[in-house]
Amino acid sequence: MLATAKRVVVKIGSSLLVDGESGEPARAWLASLADDVAAMRAAGKSVLIVSSGAIALGRRALGLERLHRLEHKQAAAAAGQARLMGAYEEAFARHGIPVAQALLTTDDTERRRRWLNARATLETLLELGAVPIVNENDTVATVEIRYGDNDRLAARAAQMISADALVLLSDVDGLYSSDPRHDASAAFIPEVAGITREIEAMAGDPGALGSGGMRTKIEAAKIATSAGCAVAITRGDVAHPLAALEAGARATWFLPLATPRAAYKAWIAGTLAPRGALTVDAGAAAALRTGKSLLVSGVSQVSGAFEKGDAVRILDIDGAELARGLARYDAADAARIRGLKSADIAQALGYDAGAVIIHADDMVVTS
Repeated sequence: MLATAKRVVVKIGSSLLVDGESGEPARAWLASLADDVAAMRAAGKSVLIVSSGAIALGRRALGLERLHRLEHKQAAAAAGQARLMGAYEEAFARHGIPVAQALLTTDDTERRRRWLNARATLETLLELGAVPIVNENDTVATVEIRYGDNDRLAARAAQMISADALVLLSDVDGLYSSDPRHDASAAFIPEVAGITREIEAMAGDPGALGSGGMRTKIEAAKIATSAGCAVAITRGDVAHPLAALEAGARATWFLPLATPRAAYKAWIAGTLAPRGALTVDAGAAAALRTGKSLLVSGVSQVSGAFEKGDAVRILDIDGAELARGLARYDAADAARIRGLKSADIAQALGYDAGAVIIHADDMVVTS
């Protein structure tokens, strides 16, 4: 499945990135990972990395032996981010590949307005040939808005960029029927077609296998597979872990429930409650049916109190629903620019976020 994927998210934990004795980046391992990513990019794939490691690197620099207080974790993250990105830059520089830091919180991946902004940034970085390095923004995240583990953050990132595959690099080679460290009869599970209660029970206690353990990996797989993304759990503590996975290394693969595009469209059409409506003229209606984006010039009426990123209905001049989609302007601004040409948007608003009010990628034609 990794061989056929076009967009891949790779999640890397602190134990792989940071040498436990010295507290320094594991540069040899990181260089082998960069080799793998470079090879995947040469094969036409886009790769995004979700990386832990900032706190582990920063705590040594600040002389913090224990991190009982949230403020200490945030301080360690602030000190460690530069060291983490420096290690990634060094590893990828040999291949002439730029890297870019993207720090996210749960708000960025679960509030639609910020979700759209974050997705646009990540999409642009991928288009420009960079490898985004995503991490939780520990310097500002409070307990209430933390993921607390990067497995679920990686799943949200995969959902955000419509990835085909998510690779969770771990200290185990996959899912077993029980903990193989304590049960010699534990059976390896090579493939999971659906995450049932029985599969969830195999994850064991939340504390097993590191921070969050197998349970958070199962939860991440739930998120990603429902978004059309295949998920692999495989060993990361080997040189060239991605090349090994492509060559058939042992792993548990969780199968996607749909394609990423179909899953995203279904989410827009059936899950989100519309917050307003846009009435469009006949020309815009005809364009929508051919797969075009909705331009502000084609909007004749705006109703509702929606924010940027909210779902809205698109209606024809008779009030019949044509489509649903995610708005790129809020209702107040949409009302100000409806019917305008792109050249007039900046004058009307004082800023210009483009002539598209709903992009075709964020729209589902319903009739």
